[in-house]
Amino acid sequence: MSKRKIILDCDPGHDDAIAIILAAARPGLEILGITTVSGNAEIEKTTANALKICDLVSLHDVIVSKGASEPMVRLRENAPGIHGESGLDGPELPEPSRSWSDEHGVDTIIRLVKESKEPVTLVPTGPLTNIGLALTKAPEIKDNIEEIVLMGGGTIGNWTPTAEFNIWADPEAAKKVFDSGLPIAVMGLDITHQALATKDVIHQVNQIDNKVAKIVGELLVFFASTYKEMFDFDGAPVHDVLAVAYLVAPELFKMKDVNIAVETKGEFTAGTTLVDLHGVTGRKINAKFGMELDVEGFWQLMIEALKKY
Repeated sequence: MSKRKIILDCDPGHDDAIAIILAAARPGLEILGITTVSGNAEIEKTTANALKICDLVSLHDVIVSKGASEPMVRLRENAPGIHGESGLDGPELPEPSRSWSDEHGVDTIIRLVKESKEPVTLVPTGPLTNIGLALTKAPEIKDNIEEIVLMGGGTIGNWTPTAEFNIWADPEAAKKVFDSGLPIAVMGLDITHQALATKDVIHQVNQIDNKVAKIVGELLVFFASTYKEMFDFDGAPVHDVLAVAYLVAPELFKMKDVNIAVETKGEFTAGTTLVDLHGVTGRKINAKFGMELDVEGFWQLMIEALKKY
């Protein structure tokens, strides 16, 4: 059975980091490359964080390319209140053993998709700037993209009352992606808020006797503390990890075919994803939307993956 070819486009970020760790542990996935974007932290920090996680899980041969430092249209904003000043506060991680590629992340996405003999799945877990720019610069890559599985949006917000951070950070790029006609699966807040790393989950992670699990435990403790402080959550929702989990265990997810439009003009609602759950708009279905997660099955998948290290 051939491996599913993926490109991880991310802004690590605690949950992005754990998403990379899960992807690297799964033999059915082949990570063609990792591209980074400004989001949870500035681009230099998110790229350094991606390299640190690659070192942690021995992804030494996977290209890491620095992508967009600014949104397509808007001013950049980051999220230090959630992820700390480094974007990955909590554990002590050594400086990366290598530098990022000289190739821009957008060009890496275009090149890897074009070079692949099999269709590629894009897995964006940050703002969609790189994907939007790649589709703009080289629309022909759509012919070799199997699916886009992204974390973003939802029927609720976490950065504004109606908008989730990844979509809000670059709604113009998100609109480009949702209007692309490509198959899209969406892990929005409706489902990612079900994937809480509770004290019990963190205890299970800490029982695993290896370096990677120790780091994940420390990431989760920090992430849970900021989510308690900012949102009064009893645990950290590991949003981005669900995009990878969906690739390897789709049976854990209840999805719904919907139309999703992205608001780019609203004075108070920019970045909102209008998820047409009941088909009231009559607009064409353009996404599968995550509704329900088998929470126990998901954490079992994560624990098993961490035990492999």
